[in-house]
Amino acid sequence: MIDKITITIHQDQIAPRFDLTTEILIILISSNLVVEEKKSIVLPRSSADDLCHLLISENINTLICGAMEDEYYQFLKWKQINIFDSVMGSWATAFKNWQENTLNPGDIFSDRMIEGKLV
Repeated sequence: MIDKITITIHQDQIAPRFDLTTEILIILISSNLVVEEKKSIVLPRSSADDLCHLLISENINTLICGAMEDEYYQFLKWKQINIFDSVMGSWATAFKNWQENTLNPGDIFSDRMIEGKLV
């Protein structure tokens, strides 16, 4: 089976909100987990409705994104798209975790300082 993954992005991070996304990354993965194609699409404006339409027309089967309204979540689940929502931080780290089958909705991938130590 070939996976077609979309990650909502803002620079090198996952876009914080699905409905305000203006750029996505589409990654095509072959059945042996090799990245076959990777393309970035800049959207003309932020629109959750347009983004849902794009995901369906591109035959996306996995979505990695930030916060998402329940209406869109339920619609995309109904369309049988696997959703990892409320993910924050580096899109590359989230994608790596997806490849390793360790990504979960709500994961946060960011460095922060606590008492002078980077965690």
